[in-house]
Amino acid sequence: MITEIRWHGRGGQGTVTAAKVFADACLSSGRHVQAFPEYGPERSGAPLRAYNRIADRELRMHCPVTKPDIVVIADPTLIDAVNVTDGSKPDTIFLVNTNLSPEELRKKIGVAPSQKVFSINATKIALETIGRPLPNAALVGALARISKLVDLNTVLEDVRKSFGKKFSQKIIDGNLEATRRGYEEVMEG
Repeated sequence: MITEIRWHGRGGQGTVTAAKVFADACLSSGRHVQAFPEYGPERSGAPLRAYNRIADRELRMHCPVTKPDIVVIADPTLIDAVNVTDGSKPDTIFLVNTNLSPEELRKKIGVAPSQKVFSINATKIALETIGRPLPNAALVGALARISKLVDLNTVLEDVRKSFGKKFSQKIIDGNLEATRRGYEEVMEG
């Protein structure tokens, strides 16, 4: 079975990094993975997409995700700017960084009754743990929980490895806490 994930974010939010960290965690748990971005104009704040494929067997497909099993929306303003439901299936799961409840999101996005909607205030978590509005770590934690593709400890270890090469211990600890809180605080509607 292949799980396909499409991420919607804006340049500078860490969306591409989140897709890579999530893929690395799934790889560490013995799965085959892909993580790659799709950019429009490469500038801070510009809408972008990133993709993951996770499977128990070798992946031979190399194209954008057109029929996502999970859609992760890092910036809720994109709901009004791009078609986040494009290609969604009757059982597609939506995970949105927002302060809205899953019920409010369901109406705003216009999803089918059979589709699940989860919300997490990842920006608030990031501000409280990292001190900057970078929702990626909290979204990775929330995605681990709702997808059931990888356990929290594996994700935390990969966040530690990924961020450990580039950042101070304070930043690493903040990202670990954001990931943990994302896992614990995600809400289903």
